[in-house]
Amino acid sequence: MSLINDISKANIGDWEGKTILITGGTGSFGRHFCRIALKALCGIKAIRIFSRDELKQYEMLQEFNDPRLRFFIGDVRDLNRIRRAMEGADYVIHAAALKQVPICEYNPIEAIRTNILGAQNVINAAIDSGVKKIIALSTDKAVNPVNLYGATKLCAEKLFIQGNAYAGSRKTRFSCVRYGNVVASRGSVIPLFIKQRPSGCLTVTDRRMTRFWITLDQAVALVLKAFSLMKGGEIFIPKIPSLKITDLARAVCPECKIKYIGIRPGEKLHEALSTSEESRRMYSYEDIFIIYPDRNFWELQASSPIGEPVEEGFVYTSDGNDRWMSVEDMTGLIMEIDGEKHKIY
Repeated sequence: MSLINDISKANIGDWEGKTILITGGTGSFGRHFCRIALKALCGIKAIRIFSRDELKQYEMLQEFNDPRLRFFIGDVRDLNRIRRAMEGADYVIHAAALKQVPICEYNPIEAIRTNILGAQNVINAAIDSGVKKIIALSTDKAVNPVNLYGATKLCAEKLFIQGNAYAGSRKTRFSCVRYGNVVASRGSVIPLFIKQRPSGCLTVTDRRMTRFWITLDQAVALVLKAFSLMKGGEIFIPKIPSLKITDLARAVCPECKIKYIGIRPGEKLHEALSTSEESRRMYSYEDIFIIYPDRNFWELQASSPIGEPVEEGFVYTSDGNDRWMSVEDMTGLIMEIDGEKHKIY
């Protein structure tokens, strides 16, 4: 409840009477955003959930039972449907994507249709519908991508940033948030480890591997902060801790044996949330980094960025991070989401 209280006190953004649409809204982020926003954002008019899965929408309807939630069956590949769903929406969170690295590698055209052409449809529909602000969710895998998923998210980032130029004289503004692995999100390694735990053996690809970790609370807070700060064209990056994959395995099951199975195709030993080239446009502000666009899409001077510039050549990587999560910290998080009283989405 602390995040709900913090958001309520901070009164982040102007949410009075606003309608929000979330593409891929039945996923881990969308469900948690609804859980927080319906309690903390006073005066919110409606949250529209746009997704393909009728069963997940039905489950959300039963879980929340809130008249402010509206459900739209549709696919971001369908421009006409997403345009209709956006009519009258003030803010959009674009979370829909094909995210599983091996599946994207095996189905590259489908990944492109959803992650790239779907992003194009969201941009066009938002401009046509007069949406005020759009935040797209991106990933550390978009930085120096080595797999198709990362490459499609890099393209989606580029499309969203340049969407500000396509908006022309209209007031529609686009920005992105870029973050790492979400603790216990659906399809992540933690649910896999928990499933393997009864066997007494956990499978790890490489003992040297490190990853950035963010909680769903932090992800929601980042998006809300981005809405309040964005002018158009920024990429917002949270300052989050790293953790060794072997420490994660110890946190899930300290008594389990670890079987090393080798790094998978398209997998990195360490992840990055920024590149050295981006450092020239990157600023540190409170608990986030902000990467500003190459050109301004708004009527402000070049000296307008908030925060302090980072050193040229700075790269934010999971192995070079100055914030590390301990085994005990991760164990505490896992205890919060593990067990009969909790669900892993």
